[in-house]
Amino acid sequence: MLLATVAVVGLRMLTDRYESTMTRAELLDPSARADRTDLDGPLNYLLVGSDRRPGDAGSEQRTDTILIVHVPPGLREGYLVSVPRDLLVTIPPGGGYPGGEDKINTAYEYGGGGRPGAHLLSATLTGLTGIRFDGAALVDFAGLRNVIDLLGGVDMCVRAEVKSIHTDRVFRPGCQRMDGDQALDYVRQRYDLPGGDYDRQTHQQQLLGAMLAQAGETRLRTDPVRLHRLIGAVGGSLTLDTNGVPVEDLLLALHGLATDGLRGVQVPSYPQMIDQVSYVRLDDEGDGLFEAVRGSRMSEWAGAHPRWVTRL
Repeated sequence: MLLATVAVVGLRMLTDRYESTMTRAELLDPSARADRTDLDGPLNYLLVGSDRRPGDAGSEQRTDTILIVHVPPGLREGYLVSVPRDLLVTIPPGGGYPGGEDKINTAYEYGGGGRPGAHLLSATLTGLTGIRFDGAALVDFAGLRNVIDLLGGVDMCVRAEVKSIHTDRVFRPGCQRMDGDQALDYVRQRYDLPGGDYDRQTHQQQLLGAMLAQAGETRLRTDPVRLHRLIGAVGGSLTLDTNGVPVEDLLLALHGLATDGLRGVQVPSYPQMIDQVSYVRLDDEGDGLFEAVRGSRMSEWAGAHPRWVTRL
């Protein structure tokens, strides 16, 4: 009982410290927000990674990463569903945009970036998938560089040679430790990869899994200065919408979610050129995926469609 009390008090202190560094905002459009606040599962969260660069204005941002994080009942496993950035969708009116068909990664920009951009993107996703979200997070991927460095780097397994278009780096096949700059450079590449943007999605999923694994292995409790810096770096990279659930309760509910229980999922789709513009179109299996995410059949869907699932 004493140990449990100490653990809870410690968690409260950490979450209080974290909340003081973190930006809170209502990121979900009302049409995309789940009308419940329990944490029994299944849970669905929207994770949006901004490709913001220094000097960018909010309305000039597009989303480099769109992930649906699905946690089935029991909260012991999780699925990171990557939505292709070039997926052709119907974007509803919002933020001065009149509505129309376009790539899904433009919805955040059309909404004006930030909170209104996340509203329009979440409404677009709900219209496409029927999924209503239990929360959302807007991640500044550039800001994750410091987080990775404070963790001491992450272990990434490169499956095929990747040449960076941003630097002179060449990532050779094999498992290797990457610092923040290397890791973010690696996961941004999509040209000349065997699977193109699908490979980039897998690399981003791997990075998130590697960060969780490294955080679990790093002895942060014995290094309060490092822990304080890490909490500040994480908080400074996130804008969070927990749908009214205290962060402490969310962390307690998800404490049993292990990295070996994570799976990366790609949305079944195919490329198509329309008026000399490259798009991605949803195929029939995609509807089955979204139905599984809305309910409690994700494990069955993953078992029946191994082509689209990767163990992280």
